Amino acid sequence: MENISHINFILNGFSEFGTLRPLLFIPFFIMFGLSLSANSLLLYAVISQRSLHSPMYILISSMACVDISLPLFFIPNMLLNFLFDWRGISLLGCLVQMHFLHFVGTFQSTVLVWMAATLPFVLLCTITNSCQNVLMITLIVSLTGTLSFCASNVINHCFCEHMALVELACGNTAINNLVGLLTVCLTVVVDFILSLPLISSFKAFHTCITHIVVMSFTLILALTVFLSYRIRNHLPASSRVLFSTMYLLFPSCLNPIIYGIRTKEIRQQILKTLTGCCQTAVVLRT
Repeated sequence: MENISHINFILNGFSEFGTLRPLLFIPFFIMFGLSLSANSLLLYAVISQRSLHSPMYILISSMACVDISLPLFFIPNMLLNFLFDWRGISLLGCLVQMHFLHFVGTFQSTVLVWMAATLPFVLLCTITNSCQNVLMITLIVSLTGTLSFCASNVINHCFCEHMALVELACGNTAINNLVGLLTVCLTVVVDFILSLPLISSFKAFHTCITHIVVMSFTLILALTVFLSYRIRNHLPASSRVLFSTMYLLFPSCLNPIIYGIRTKEIRQQILKTLTGCCQTAVVLRT
């Protein structure tokens, strides 16, 4: 087997933009900043207020941790790619990024199941879903690491997505396609379906309904991307890259805004925090 530390790839997503490609830094930097600041504020609001240390708010803060972590695994590299044209990445680096990206990404839907479950089943769901996510993502990354790459080394993407790398391999990749699709079905799709009937109480419904709307849109984007690699279609490469980026980044930007606005207790704590910061700034100026 080839020494994976000596294999290098070029991340060439959005190459169709040509000389305008560096301008993509602006919208993605804004979304990245929004995601980090909004999720950090939500997380601080839950941690700093003792009355919010109940299971539901702890799960909301868990969602914020996922939404903070996920963009960190690919957005900074994307921004450097756009701004300084830093496109190179080793196969080992690609596999590491892929593992963390897809592993943390599965918890966007897994946390929704935890939030919808009744208290006695939360621990069971946490252990079961976490083990499943670890096993499935480790499996697809390990299988990808055994492939031989003898054709193009240009990945038509801005980060190392599973199928974007697999399609560059020579030889039979049917098992990679099958396991990748199975992973999507057993994690994201099943988690989403299971969360719907579990939301029985009005409180849970009120808390999770907007999140479900966001996840529905995200799921459509994700399935469009996953199937576009496996079914002959006319989806432009730039659209596929955009959809791939948005199904990871979109929830991270919207979830903290949704929960900050729709949840009264969190909204009050956030306003209290922002008011305190403003008063401190005024005092320092004077």
